[in-house]
Amino acid sequence: MAAIDLAAAAVAGLLGLSGVAVALGRYPGISGLVYALSAALCAVLALLGGLVLATRAEAAVLSLPIGLPWIGANLRLDALSALFLALLGTGGAAAGVYGIGYGRHEAEPQRVLPFFPGFLAAMALVVLADDAFTFLLSWEVMSLLSWALVLAHHRAAAAREAGFLYLVMAGFGTMMLLLAFGVLAGPQGDYGFDAIRGAARAPAATGVVLALVLIGAGSKAGLVPLHVWLPVAHPAAPSHVSALMSGVMTKVAIYGFVRVAFDLLGPLEWWASPAVILVGASTAVMGILFAVVDGDAKRVLAYSTIENVGVIFAALGLALAFRANGLGALAALALTAAFAHAVNHMLFKSLLFMAAGAVLSATGRRDLDALGGLIHLMPVTAFLALVGVTAISALPPLNGFVSEWLVFQAVLQSPELRQPALQFLVPAAGGLLALAAALAAACFVRFYGVA
Repeated sequence: MAAIDLAAAAVAGLLGLSGVAVALGRYPGISGLVYALSAALCAVLALLGGLVLATRAEAAVLSLPIGLPWIGANLRLDALSALFLALLGTGGAAAGVYGIGYGRHEAEPQRVLPFFPGFLAAMALVVLADDAFTFLLSWEVMSLLSWALVLAHHRAAAAREAGFLYLVMAGFGTMMLLLAFGVLAGPQGDYGFDAIRGAARAPAATGVVLALVLIGAGSKAGLVPLHVWLPVAHPAAPSHVSALMSGVMTKVAIYGFVRVAFDLLGPLEWWASPAVILVGASTAVMGILFAVVDGDAKRVLAYSTIENVGVIFAALGLALAFRANGLGALAALALTAAFAHAVNHMLFKSLLFMAAGAVLSATGRRDLDALGGLIHLMPVTAFLALVGVTAISALPPLNGFVSEWLVFQAVLQSPELRQPALQFLVPAAGGLLALAAALAAACFVRFYGVA
């Protein structure tokens, strides 16, 4: 069986698990079974993605007789989708294993269990989609299921407010993406990605699409000023769901931007890159500034996600600039830095949200000032949290240092760019990223030391 067929089967299995959880969610022991099977199916997706990357396999497509009558539902597994499928599968498997134990502490597990595997399946379908209809439908299902998970503790007023704000921002982001794909499809209305790739479009239409996708995907990823849902939704959700939303769902949003900007639109002119670089660098600084002054453990981690998303978008903007100037090797360097940081952020942010969940289960508190001395009471959690904060602070020899070092190596190559505007902007953005890195180290010294 081809890798794309196995991936589709794993996604179908996750959707089936949601049905099982709806039907049998109140039976004792079903929670652990659903989480364990979700973890196993995610491990399959991770292995498939890694195998496609390791073997450099050709892109594989699969057409299903569902969806719009004249399109169907088209799936594609290429190198880009394989990378993000491996990221998703790894994060989903970790959250599933964690959920086996964490789910026992949920007062109402039936408000989480039916949506958890479906959320994973929807994210996988976004990554695998090969036409605009399948992409947008999967994106909307991903948004609605994650909204239901944010509302898991619906009796708390903060959770209800977070759910409302998240739903508004999710609808706004989907509308922007719908408009973007409408422009991409053109008057012919062909929503298949192959047709979109081959279509000719005016520079003005290209600029409009890029702006719409930056807004639509950026709102889901957490770019400033579209980040407002993120610091309220992550603390409201159960901790293993927070790990998925921060570590994985924001990367699915980044995948959506990369798929359009680097694939469907074709090569872009240099003027497409400054906005992406500037928004990314500004987001990195603003996110970590909010994190430094906040006292809620999960909200600190949420603001830190905004910072790391900004770093990734700044690197993607650099890749666009280098590619527009015909500097293929430097574009590959910047793109590698962005992808490496996406994977690394999934790893250490998931670890930190799960550590915060362990602390919350043990103490019932999220406010840092009310904690202290946990290294004596929870030595294993303390050690794992230390690994996480060292990585997120970009300290050697852990993975956060590697990807941020690659970003700065790309920034240092800015003299190779021909445009004076970029030669000025890129070092300035590099200064903002350096400031964000320094503040991140200070933030997580406080985060770890106080708790």
